[in-house]
Amino acid sequence: MILPTPWYFNHKMWLDMQGIHTLPLDTGDSLIPDPQAAARLITPRTRAIVLVSPNNPGGVEYPPETLAAFRDLARARGLALILDETYRDFDARHSLAEGGRPHDLFTDPAWADTLIQLYSFSKAYRLTGHRVGAIVASTARLAEVEKFLDTVAICPSQLGQIAALWGMRNLGTWVAGERAEILARRAAMVAGFSALPGWRLLGCGAYFAYVEHPFPLASPDLCKRLVREAGVLMLPGTMFQPEGSAAGRRQIRIAFANVDAAGIAELFRRLAAFRP
Repeated sequence: MILPTPWYFNHKMWLDMQGIHTLPLDTGDSLIPDPQAAARLITPRTRAIVLVSPNNPGGVEYPPETLAAFRDLARARGLALILDETYRDFDARHSLAEGGRPHDLFTDPAWADTLIQLYSFSKAYRLTGHRVGAIVASTARLAEVEKFLDTVAICPSQLGQIAALWGMRNLGTWVAGERAEILARRAAMVAGFSALPGWRLLGCGAYFAYVEHPFPLASPDLCKRLVREAGVLMLPGTMFQPEGSAAGRRQIRIAFANVDAAGIAELFRRLAAFRP
């Protein structure tokens, strides 16, 4: 499978556990994957391309034309396109509550021959831990998914399913308010890094900011020192890049969804005061 980097480490871990070879697709400073670069990675053994938008860990939202180009590539080469949209309710460009949508992939009459969409109710309705999600795919693929589920989890807990259904029926206005709050925190993160010397913001979106730090330390060592000396907990970019990646040693992921405006201001005060 082709998986853009920086990647969500659990995606890479799961592929490793299943004995599936991962082909890293470098996204460079833009954090937006290039379909032409992906095409060069395809071999006779390639089966799927995985995209995450809004992205974890990068935070970026993939443009509709990028998603469409990957759909066309996957279709032309006989691959599945797996699109993880766990954070789609918090896409800064489109308010789903107001009828907006981040892409037009499902308007394609033949979408089911290529597209597999993943979604999680955990983020939208604060059901983290219940692991209630959704898969949108062709009838034939869903039949195979059911076989897999029957040997792993059978089904999510009933309580989580009831909560997700209630949320879909009753929490549209509440989710819109949550989206507005997350986007306000995103704006505070963007403003904070624009005024923080040396640090470079590579991507910022729903829940996550992905940055390049200015210090000679590798990111795993820097993150340990930030916890001990500044009381700031972040994850090093080496967790989201292939082993030995030079880029990962300079990068950090910051999760800000549970930090209010005062906490974000304090984060930047501590980062500005930190001296390695």
